[in-house]
Amino acid sequence: MNVFRLSGDVCHLVAIIILFMKIWRSKSCAGISGKSQVLFALVFTTRYLDLFTSFISIYNTVMKVVYLVLAYATISLIYFRFRNSYDSESDSFRVEFLLVPVAGLSFLENYAFTPLEILWTFSIYLESVAILPQLFMITKTGEAESITTHYLFFLGLYRVLPHPVVTSSPATAVVLV
Repeated sequence: MNVFRLSGDVCHLVAIIILFMKIWRSKSCAGISGKSQVLFALVFTTRYLDLFTSFISIYNTVMKVVYLVLAYATISLIYFRFRNSYDSESDSFRVEFLLVPVAGLSFLENYAFTPLEILWTFSIYLESVAILPQLFMITKTGEAESITTHYLFFLGLYRVLPHPVVTSSPATAVVLV
């Protein structure tokens, strides 16, 4: 474990918690793209399928489970609990324009042509564009709450911090720092 990975994980976790707490405390998901949150849940789901096949560490397992639980809890808040405040008209980004190319690319460019590796590769590519529906929504409405910008800041900081590079399938990951 290095300081950059830990810092990245903390920033990512803070971003997700900020978003979750914003929705929970305000009892509103106004200004939040449900489509972006579904894409992030899809990212975590396809990336962390190795939870069922391999054990790396307690820290790794706990973080994966926390990301999955928070992603799906956020989706349930947006689409079920506070659905009356969800602005589906402003959240109009066509996600198929992201999913189809990402899926195609993950089949063409991957480390090994196995189901877990293709899904893991899909998650890496999808994560790089999953924020686009949120940015599109902000552009369309012309406004963003300060808490939403804090979420975007920490999410961006997570992406900027150097990550270890995983060069093989998730089940037999070789991590280079």
